[in-house]
Amino acid sequence: MAIDFKTFNTVAPHVLAVKKPLMLRGRHGIGKSEVVYQVAESMGLPVVERRASQMTEGDLVGLPKTDGDVTAFCAPDWFADACSRGVLLFLDEVDRAIPEVRQGIFELADSRKIFGNMLHPDTVLVAAVNGGEHGSQYQVGEMDPAELDRWTVFDVEPTTEDWLAWAKDNTSDVVWDFINQNRSHLEHGEDYEPNKVYPSRRSWKRLNDCLDAAGMLVEHDPTIYHLACGFVGFEAAVSFNDFFKNYERQVTPAMIIDEGKMDKVKDFTINEHCALIEKMDAGETFKAELSDEQCANLATYFVSLPSEAVMKLWQALGKGEQANVTRFHKAEAANGETVSAKLVTILTGK
Repeated sequence: MAIDFKTFNTVAPHVLAVKKPLMLRGRHGIGKSEVVYQVAESMGLPVVERRASQMTEGDLVGLPKTDGDVTAFCAPDWFADACSRGVLLFLDEVDRAIPEVRQGIFELADSRKIFGNMLHPDTVLVAAVNGGEHGSQYQVGEMDPAELDRWTVFDVEPTTEDWLAWAKDNTSDVVWDFINQNRSHLEHGEDYEPNKVYPSRRSWKRLNDCLDAAGMLVEHDPTIYHLACGFVGFEAAVSFNDFFKNYERQVTPAMIIDEGKMDKVKDFTINEHCALIEKMDAGETFKAELSDEQCANLATYFVSLPSEAVMKLWQALGKGEQANVTRFHKAEAANGETVSAKLVTILTGK
């Protein structure tokens, strides 16, 4: 069963704490490498990364040297590094490696050594592959039961929330808002047609960085569509281009909480309300204490919401400053209805 990145980040440290090799399996572009680097940072370890798919046998075991009548193998620099100090040794694309390299990695995962060179006691071993459930979509080799048995294997299937939480500090507002409101365009979830460009979590980040470097995130530029096609494919590019053209008319949390512009959301669907609430949550809108005016504006918005969005906003509020929860519970909307009465109505169905 696949797990999301939030769960993976909870269980992975327990595996690595006892120095057992860990393998992530999942589709391309979902952020496997990114989360490996996050794990390394949380452990205070530098990352030594190698792509097994680019290795020959000599790149793994090293070159022979002679000492009198004895021949030994001189470890390559990256492996010597992992043997001389504690690092997170990250081997990517293991299931694309040639059989000879896979055999060497087999020994490494099983015994923490290759040709007598032992990993440092503080070094941990992590691998990433595209195989597993989605393996038929990729040009990868199968891993037999004995090979897999040397690894602790986690199939990862990150949620949209995983990406939005990460992207909050790593992408622009327009890209974040687009994905938040158009989640089906984050990545392709079905089989792939040959030679067709599809969106992925990685490709959205790459498009974001390209637009940022070109200064195109400030206002819409007609060439954005053509750039987006190359990164995320035709369908996603069309939607993103249309979204960006109308972005200045997007409703922001400040319009509701600070300015009380309820007319901006009077025709919102429940999905649009939920997207706006997620924007409030991601922007840590409720981390600081709300003023009386902000509480009143938020209460007016709150009592107008359908029940699903009400509970979503209440949960988002609960993640912030606790004084807000107490004060907001007593707040009164412009129509005289209180927040507490709205909650009672939803919870009791009366």
